[in-house]
Amino acid sequence: QVQLVESGGGLVQAGGSLRLSCAASGRTFSSYDMGWFRQAPGKEREIVASISWSGSSTYYADSVKGRFTISRANAKNTAYLQMNSLKPEDTAVYYCAAAPSGATIKEGDWGQGTQVTVSS
Repeated sequence: QVQLVESGGGLVQAGGSLRLSCAASGRTFSSYDMGWFRQAPGKEREIVASISWSGSSTYYADSVKGRFTISRANAKNTAYLQMNSLKPEDTAVYYCAAAPSGATIKEGDWGQGTQVTVSS
């Protein structure tokens, strides 16, 4: 089990950038797959991006491809989500989640979320 704390959210104008961080506690972080999810008001939580324990494999939702980049620094027990060219429709609470490699990420451990608001 890992404990996750997101940071880096805030208010930004359309076209701007933000970098979210997900700090993990626990010595097994480097063996966990990580994911970023988001939930907008009135909508279901959706996956944004994921990254394998080694960083060698990534996945992006079609809606963020080419704009968002997921990465991780295992030595720092931290995962990141670089968000560029932000759009108002990216407004949501963003959550990071982690699960042992090969397990379903959304069934793993979750952070408390960080709000991202993109103004038009």
